[in-house]
Amino acid sequence: MMKRSEEITSQYFDFIDKHVRDVIAGNVPEFMELNEIAGKLAISHTHLTDTLKKETGKHPCYFYDEKIIMEAKLMLANSGKSVAEIARIFTYDPSNFSKFFKKKTGETPGNFREFNKK
Repeated sequence: MMKRSEEITSQYFDFIDKHVRDVIAGNVPEFMELNEIAGKLAISHTHLTDTLKKETGKHPCYFYDEKIIMEAKLMLANSGKSVAEIARIFTYDPSNFSKFFKKKTGETPGNFREFNKK
């Protein structure tokens, strides 16, 4: 039997996987805030944060950002779309997307693409 905290963690991961894909597909207009996600999971923002920290040692935002970066990397490596187009697909202003990507990966989207093109 799964502990409630494991269940919440699992539901959170399932939710962000689907949500990030929905944003990329254009099914939803923008990324939800963490408190909105907590609401969808019928728990408080604090409870979600405390649970994830207890179960994984990391804040929920860490996994959310990781998921977004992973999908952005796939698109950069596998598509012919410009960095600006990819930024817009991820609902970012291009310069903010580049800053976010660099903060998380240590390199710019352009550099990443150059070394990871298929």
